Amino acid sequence: MANKPSSSSLPSINEDIAAVEEVPLYGSESGWVEARTHCDHLASLSQDLTHIPTPDTQCNRCQHPNENWLCLCCKDVLCSRFVNKHMLEHYHQSNHCLALSYSDLSVWCFSCDAYLDAQVILSLHPAYETAYLLKFGEAPPLRS
Repeated sequence: MANKPSSSSLPSINEDIAAVEEVPLYGSESGWVEARTHCDHLASLSQDLTHIPTPDTQCNRCQHPNENWLCLCCKDVLCSRFVNKHMLEHYHQSNHCLALSYSDLSVWCFSCDAYLDAQVILSLHPAYETAYLLKFGEAPPLRS
């Protein structure tokens, strides 16, 4: 009869999150990460991504002013894993996996564990272009 591990020997959710955060992204050692040009989770995007909170919006949970992300499913603004991990918690609680960083306007899919190319994926254009306009006061430059 196999011994069943006790609940105290099982890793906690915080340990699981910490372990995931320690795994480097492909290409991250050099500072380069290739963004994906497709994602199976795009159907969960909010229907209206042209009306979004401004990039200076504080985290809705802790009011932290920086390193915040926009949930592209419900448009909630929450802080990054480098602050209080509220966007990561939001993903675990709601399964809303798509988020846009107000710091660098990158888009991350928590389910794919990958960055998405918002300039290539058409359904991400409204969020990216609106966030860029709100942040810099002009339309984003066209990528060749």
